[in-house]
Amino acid sequence: MIRLLLRATLFFVLLLLPQGGAADDSATDTARAFFEHYVRLEHAFDPKIADLYADEARIVSTRKYPSGLPDRTVEMPAVQYKSLIRKMMGVARARGDISRYSEISYSPEGERVRIRCTRFSELKRYSSPYSLLVGPAHNGEWLILEEISETRP
Repeated sequence: MIRLLLRATLFFVLLLLPQGGAADDSATDTARAFFEHYVRLEHAFDPKIADLYADEARIVSTRKYPSGLPDRTVEMPAVQYKSLIRKMMGVARARGDISRYSEISYSPEGERVRIRCTRFSELKRYSSPYSLLVGPAHNGEWLILEEISETRP
């Protein structure tokens, strides 16, 4: 009887524990691999990087002006952004426009993962915050669902 009571108690305790540990780890591992792939494509100036964005992704960029002008935030439709990426990869290659990423963190948000980091522009020599929300899209393929960035002139 005591053994049955202990089993029942253990069962209910396990039910009350927070769920998602292994699933969160799996999603974070997938996001880490996804971001590493993203950076490889970016550093290779491969226009296929545009294919990593969902057509319905939210793209927001804030332009910070050191001169004191007010910041300017722009939101662009993902389809337009993807086209721009494809067109500008050759220009980026010619200019040596590479970003380096540091202080990378991965935070699960349901089945998605928020990637936050500091992006350093080798071309313009400044650091800024950068955030991607990645996860399975409608077809199950992992894509960028949101990008939030800062740029400077």
